[in-house]
Amino acid sequence: MIITDDVKLLVEIAIREDLGQTEGNQTGFIGDITTQSTIDPDDIITTSMVSRERGILCGVDIAKYIFSRLAPSVTLKTHLQDGDPVKPKDHILTITGKAQEILQAERIALNFMTHLSGISTHTALFVEAVKHTNAKILDTRKTLPAWRILQKHAVKMGGGKNHRMGLYDMVLIKDNHIAAAGGITKALDRVAKANPYVKIEIEVDTLDQLKEVIDHGGADIVLLDNMTPDILRKAVALCDGKLITEASGGITLESVVRVAESGVDYISSGALTHSVKVFDIGLDVC
Repeated sequence: MIITDDVKLLVEIAIREDLGQTEGNQTGFIGDITTQSTIDPDDIITTSMVSRERGILCGVDIAKYIFSRLAPSVTLKTHLQDGDPVKPKDHILTITGKAQEILQAERIALNFMTHLSGISTHTALFVEAVKHTNAKILDTRKTLPAWRILQKHAVKMGGGKNHRMGLYDMVLIKDNHIAAAGGITKALDRVAKANPYVKIEIEVDTLDQLKEVIDHGGADIVLLDNMTPDILRKAVALCDGKLITEASGGITLESVVRVAESGVDYISSGALTHSVKVFDIGLDVC
């Protein structure tokens, strides 16, 4: 993964949050006062970042950046990459350098990696659950503020696909747009006039609304919101290949199989990013 300026800024915020900030310190932050008072500044250690469970890894490059940022003289050896499957006791990174620098970077690096690996692992479960169908798993915009590029990267590492990155890169007419515009037909007419060269997706929550979208002919993708599997099957039959179909709304690991078996092309779930458990990774002194 490319460490963008936005990611670097997010890391800087995390550093200030954990190590404090002061103008009186040459580094610009107070530091880890526990480590500073218990370990000699010249002590060198070797540590290993180790998986504690099975899953899909994500965040290796960010962890390496964090260690390099806080421990400039550190030596890093990479054993696994983003997207690799891991099991308990698998070594991910070996870090050698000044003990004070490594230990003050430890929790910051682990916080990024455990969260992102949790997303990639959770996504992989969804992907595995629907592999007997043609449905593809999508993420949503239900992400932590400023974390979207990272969380969507984690979804990809778990085998999912990214929906739109933000409001700027795709037209998606949702229920509030339809209500404010005065109806489906008016919304589609206005979008087609304003954005004639982009694909248009529109949300519907009834078969009658879907029929209006099909009759209009101005959409490319239809978002079938909060429909039961039985209704979804009817919706897919109505579309009959005229529209790409996406199911969404309360999709969980328990419900995703029945949704996929309805025949939809895509399934989007906010749970991929907003309801994940952190993945257990530790840093051990060798």
